Amino acid sequence: MRLSSINPATGALLRTYPVWTEARLESMLAALPDAAACWSATTMRQRAALLLKASHGLRQHSEAFARLITKEMGKLIVEARAEIDKCAWICEYFAEHGGRFLAEEAVATEAARSYIAYEPLGTVLAIMPWNFPFWQVFRAAVPALLAGNAVLLKHAPTVTGCALAVEQLLHDAGWPAGSLQALPIRVEQVQRLLADPRIHGLSFTGSLQTGREVGKLAGANIKKAVLELGGSDPFIVLEDADLERTVAQAIAARFGNAGQSCIAAKRFIVIDAVADEFVERFRACVEILRPGDPLDESTTLAPLARADLRDALRRQVAESLRLGAVPLAGCVPVDGPGYFYPASILDRVQPGMAAFDEEVFGPVAAIVRVRDEAEAVDLANHSRYGLGGSVWTADTRRGERVARRLHCGMSFVNAIVKSDPRLPCGGIKDSGHGRELAAHGIKEFTNVKTVWIAGSA
Repeated sequence: MRLSSINPATGALLRTYPVWTEARLESMLAALPDAAACWSATTMRQRAALLLKASHGLRQHSEAFARLITKEMGKLIVEARAEIDKCAWICEYFAEHGGRFLAEEAVATEAARSYIAYEPLGTVLAIMPWNFPFWQVFRAAVPALLAGNAVLLKHAPTVTGCALAVEQLLHDAGWPAGSLQALPIRVEQVQRLLADPRIHGLSFTGSLQTGREVGKLAGANIKKAVLELGGSDPFIVLEDADLERTVAQAIAARFGNAGQSCIAAKRFIVIDAVADEFVERFRACVEILRPGDPLDESTTLAPLARADLRDALRRQVAESLRLGAVPLAGCVPVDGPGYFYPASILDRVQPGMAAFDEEVFGPVAAIVRVRDEAEAVDLANHSRYGLGGSVWTADTRRGERVARRLHCGMSFVNAIVKSDPRLPCGGIKDSGHGRELAAHGIKEFTNVKTVWIAGSA
């Protein structure tokens, strides 16, 4: 069996990769405890220095890595370059601040000395998605590695080239063998890994359905798990919003990465008083987005990453139209090679429609019209998901008040929801649990150990 990498812009096969045999997987697992122990024995200073070397490698080979991303999953080349730059940033950020995040915390007690220590768990299995094939890996792996854990990377099979490139990058930067290991394995082999006592934690980003399955396996085997399972982020436009700026940001929030992002704005909840003007401006911007070769810097809309993703989008649009949604742009599949879908708008979307209830993972914007702020908040929270949300208004105090009422892990006022190494990233409800990034994320895969030292007897 081999894993296939296919160019989403053309449908052409790029390369195949052999799947590890059971014997090779077991050989790696047998060597894992020693490799993990070797890595955990390094000092924080050593790990930070290696992170800086990785950052240097990312910046030095940025163009090659960006082109690999674009060829394997279809991202616009300008977006792929930005992804590599963000990976370098997270390395630099945690190299500078990680030691402070994991410093021992003294606690005043009657003991002669007592404190809290943060120690590595051992080895973390990172199951990562295809949509940000470098960033998702670095977002999960950098904090875990800096905390002293080894990381096994089970990447999406369609971006195996990116997974192996990350592993090679760290090897070239001087990281010891086994600190991060890419696993070209079958999905069926994941169950074995989660049951293996040599694996101590799970970091998963992906669909709700798969997250339920791996989360169940992690729970059955008493493995610490961080799950990020997608979202249907609301983008609330209040009647006093600066529509020119808000629309420009709405385009970026929905159509960046061809809409294939967990934290993309998906439901545009707009107050009736400005809904017509917002929709008119938004539609004018959407209609000038053009699909094309993502390596061509003039292209403004990338293809979807796989054919089945386009099929799912077709179903969601068709079902929403059948229940009364109004097509304002796109909504008709594109003929020709590659997995393209046009930039699309569905107006008058309501609960009960696929475009409202489900995660729409592609370039389709759902417009939801509401009477007032109260209804906007109510419909924003009327979702099984709770990852991110944004509020757009001229009154930032009002925006903050609304943002605090959103049932989600990340709420933004007059800004697009984004992941940032300085802030924890994650969701609630069916968007998962646990946090990545910042001080909260780096502690997820540590043993929070109490140490109590009594005085002399």
